[in-house]
Amino acid sequence: MPGCFKKTLFALASLISFVSFILIVVAMGTPKWMTGKILCKTGADLVNATDPELVKFIGEIYYGLFRGGKIRQCGLGGRRSKFTIFPDMVKKLNTGLHVMIIMFLCVAILFSLVSFGFCILNAIKVPYRAINGPAGACLWNFFAGGFVVLAVTSFMAAVKLHHLTERIANFRENIFQFVILEEHFEDCFWICVASATAHAVNLLLVAISGIHFPQIKTKTEEVNVTAEDIMY
Repeated sequence: MPGCFKKTLFALASLISFVSFILIVVAMGTPKWMTGKILCKTGADLVNATDPELVKFIGEIYYGLFRGGKIRQCGLGGRRSKFTIFPDMVKKLNTGLHVMIIMFLCVAILFSLVSFGFCILNAIKVPYRAINGPAGACLWNFFAGGFVVLAVTSFMAAVKLHHLTERIANFRENIFQFVILEEHFEDCFWICVASATAHAVNLLLVAISGIHFPQIKTKTEEVNVTAEDIMY
């Protein structure tokens, strides 16, 4: 049986792995990875809009991995619309990169659950095989955190290098052209960053569990028995 200190550390690590699993699932299902402001350039150019008038041509956009929405402002008031990434925008986006992001997160979910199971196992008993012990827990946490980092990095590349927001904003826009004024990474993106950080914390906890702290031994007083003590 593992000691109380190791039990506590692995119990905490298992809780963190489960929380990471929940965070990734929530992030994937929520359409708020990115928000931004979009300018209807065509409408603004038609009326030669100056700075005070540009407000009438600035709309908003938000999207996640599977769906999103936008508010079009082209001088006639805001018009809301919603869209789905699959199957509507498959040809518009860099499909391979987008699918890779989803696959990375799915694999991270799997490894988070495996990490959860391994941490529970180590909290209950000392495994006979080394791969089932702290080494295995470190391995699965490393994989889980690594795949989340890959997903986050790939999403940043899609936004910054492949102009994902601009492509989505101009989807099915035959007359008007939109340009991106601002874009911000939102809660779901940072939730994934928190998930990767959680697995890094788990690696630290597993490493601490392998430290053997010196035991403090109390000195026992030697008892000197004399002849007088025996008489009495």
